[in-house]
Amino acid sequence: MRFMEWYPVFLREMLLFKRKLLKLGYLFSAMMVPIIYLVTFGLGLGRNVRMGGADYLTYLIPGLVAMSSMTNSYTWVASTLNLDRLYFKTFQITVQSPIRSSAIMIGHVLAGMVKGLFASGLILLVGFIAAKGFHITALFIVTLLLNGFMFASMGVIVGMVTKSHEDTSTYNNFFIMPMSFFSGTFFPVDRMPGFLKALISVLPLTHTNILIRKSALDAGGVVSLAVIITYAVIFFICGSRLIKRYSE
Repeated sequence: MRFMEWYPVFLREMLLFKRKLLKLGYLFSAMMVPIIYLVTFGLGLGRNVRMGGADYLTYLIPGLVAMSSMTNSYTWVASTLNLDRLYFKTFQITVQSPIRSSAIMIGHVLAGMVKGLFASGLILLVGFIAAKGFHITALFIVTLLLNGFMFASMGVIVGMVTKSHEDTSTYNNFFIMPMSFFSGTFFPVDRMPGFLKALISVLPLTHTNILIRKSALDAGGVVSLAVIITYAVIFFICGSRLIKRYSE
């Protein structure tokens, strides 16, 4: 059935992901960076610093969840597509198969979301154990899913436009790493200088961090939700068009 065309692409990526999960080193690598931040900032400062009336550790964990979702959703898709295009040459077989470009896009994006959710789930598990005041809401879950979709779609774009595997690191250094530190993961954006605040407010992860920390959808949350959905739609359309026009 045509509406299930995405499933073979998704299944292939999940089988590859399953092979990685069987390696103990992968589990530790997926958790290492967020856990380092959690121990360094959360446990180190959490007892002495308060954010929004809560302890710092409770403030930090949603940001680490959003950051982990972004990093893993994006990296999985960007690296996989880049390697499949330039080195393994398996992507050329996929685009020549009778599958629509949008279905290929959906398969890769859903696979990226699964990896992002897996990494975020590890942080959530630690959060429930380490932070007594930490809890999640329906809005938290929706935001996390949208965040994974958005950055997995962005990963498709980067995976399609890069000319070498090293180029993916360049995009990571210019886009993903700055967002990790300046988009409200570790401290509120309103504490930044005015000239940086306007720039940071444009970054998609900023609005994920705003929305994921809200217990209910208010006026500010509606704005952030609209921004995230807009980015997600734009990234998805651009990625689908790049796949459709692919001619290497």
